Amino acid sequence: MDRWYVTRIFLVLAMGGVCLAARAQDVSPTLSERLDIETHGFMDVRAGTRVRNDPYEGDTSLAEARLQLEMSRSGDTTMLMLRADFLYDHVVGSSTPDLQEGTGWIDLREANILWSPYMWTDIKFGRQILTWGTGDLVFINDLFPKDWQSFFTGRDEEYLKAPSDALLVSLYPEFVTIDLVYTPRFDSDRYISGERLSYWNPMLGERAGQNAVIDADKPDEIFEDDEFTLRLYRTLRGIELALYGYTGFWKSPMGFDPVSGQATFPSLNVYGASARGQAAGGVYNMEIGYYDSRDDRSGADPFLPNSEARGLVGYERELMTDLMLGLQYYLEVLQDYDGYLTSLPEGSPARDEYRHLLTARLTQMLLNQNLTLSLFTYYSPSDQDGYLRPIVKYKLTDEWLLVGGGNLFFGKEDYTFFGQFDKNNNIYAGLRYSF
Repeated sequence: MDRWYVTRIFLVLAMGGVCLAARAQDVSPTLSERLDIETHGFMDVRAGTRVRNDPYEGDTSLAEARLQLEMSRSGDTTMLMLRADFLYDHVVGSSTPDLQEGTGWIDLREANILWSPYMWTDIKFGRQILTWGTGDLVFINDLFPKDWQSFFTGRDEEYLKAPSDALLVSLYPEFVTIDLVYTPRFDSDRYISGERLSYWNPMLGERAGQNAVIDADKPDEIFEDDEFTLRLYRTLRGIELALYGYTGFWKSPMGFDPVSGQATFPSLNVYGASARGQAAGGVYNMEIGYYDSRDDRSGADPFLPNSEARGLVGYERELMTDLMLGLQYYLEVLQDYDGYLTSLPEGSPARDEYRHLLTARLTQMLLNQNLTLSLFTYYSPSDQDGYLRPIVKYKLTDEWLLVGGGNLFFGKEDYTFFGQFDKNNNIYAGLRYSF
């Protein structure tokens, strides 16, 4: 049977689910009030297709129905939070849940308890979404997991942030705020594996996809393969200043074990700082970080990533009413570059010592802010590649939202970061009902 025919049937059934969810709302408030529980949620239906032929992937890039339910209960010193997505994913098709990878019929986004025993202490334990740093869709000191498969296929931008199973301790002395996050078992990115999106495979020396799905050797021993993340921050004369530290692993499989033939997650330390403030009628941000690749500090091992220095500067302001512009410049500097070139296998393409990246976000709101037009662009003059994210959102009512957009990649070479994805160019549309 034609795949798009199956998808159309699936979308009709999913829309029926939206109507059922809307009717179910009529009886839910009584139970919620009785238990003193706040409830929220939405039903989201999306479909997308590739606009270029990819020999390693199907034509359908996105076809899913998602029901999110969120429940929270607050006490004098505690708050309980539970947020889960119930999902039918036609592209992958597997219904077996994998909470680490976010696949199957349920994706547990949050399940945690927040305890505030003192005015100067917050403790949050359990599954939670964590984020910090100053970059706009560019990350240096935010070492919490990302879901790049969702980001590149047309799911809502909130799904770029994957959940962490962690303990967060926040302390509020007068001179500085301290955040310490302990993750007892390594939480990796939901990285590009070839299952949904094709990619450049350096071992094969060519693009690959479902013919070479990455089977990575992920560190997963609890209390052994753990992560520590630290942030110290305060506001001084109107400027938000922060220091960061991280010890754990590269969040995506950047290494390779030639014996097992598996991709690996090498050890990593990160040290960084950031600043954000106001200037010239807008907001500026600056951030730096040093990526210390602990397993290859000499840069001589061709199967391990070299250390890197990273930095960005950005500026955002309102050009006119309801029209926002944000600009960023980002730089990666590969350390021990001579050692990297010496150890590079013959015939393998070499990355540049300096990778430059420019981003721009333009957002226009119209029709009493019911219509939002957005374009986020990435362009690397060193790699000569880029990525465009156009998005249109129209609010039909307070509950109903129409959305459409695209993920458009381009590049001169197949092996650069964005260039490797240009067969995955896709457009998508969706409908969401919130309650």
